Amino acid sequence: MKTTDIKGLTVAELKEKIGAEKEALRKLQFAHQISSVENPMKLKETRKLIARLSTELTVKERASK
Repeated sequence: MKTTDIKGLTVAELKEKIGAEKEALRKLQFAHQISSVENPMKLKETRKLIARLSTELTVKERASK
């Protein structure tokens, strides 16, 4: 997901997307513990996406105050 896409999301959409990505990360980590996943870089990419979404959420929440 590109930063321009992230900046276009609303606060509610950001919260929903963060929740979905955290769930996906949890499942990936569990699968990686049981057996090696096909692309281990997906774990890193998912963590970075969650961080980007969280940062944008913080920016939008502070701007609305």
